[in-house]
Amino acid sequence: MDIVSKDTRSRMMQNIRAVSKLEDRISRHLWNMGLRFRRNVKGMMGKPDIAIKKYRVVVFVDSCFWHSCPDHSVMPKSNEEFWRKKLEDNKRRDFEVNNYYESLGWNVLRIWEHEFRENFDAAVEKIYDFIVECREKSAN
Repeated sequence: MDIVSKDTRSRMMQNIRAVSKLEDRISRHLWNMGLRFRRNVKGMMGKPDIAIKKYRVVVFVDSCFWHSCPDHSVMPKSNEEFWRKKLEDNKRRDFEVNNYYESLGWNVLRIWEHEFRENFDAAVEKIYDFIVECREKSAN
């Protein structure tokens, strides 16, 4: 049972930003490294955080909580059944999105948010290297 009305909860959820400050920072670094891409492409399955259609590249920056990181996932104590189902559905959807892109010959990279907390530059470099490798493969 929620402690606020359904309308209040709906307004609260609508105020959650779709793009995080972390994604802004990552994009700024990649852009400064010379990469050009689209962010949060609504027309694409799973709404990738970074997409380059020309090279068939999608990158997802996965939150440790929302995507059930094996190292950092913590199940909330209240409303456990709801959260268990919600997080399992998220994992299932991630799997389906990966399969969708891979079946079409796309290159998919999923990277955990904790990788950026541990070493931001190395995580950005991982994305950069992945995209450059995909770009080189598509040129051949």
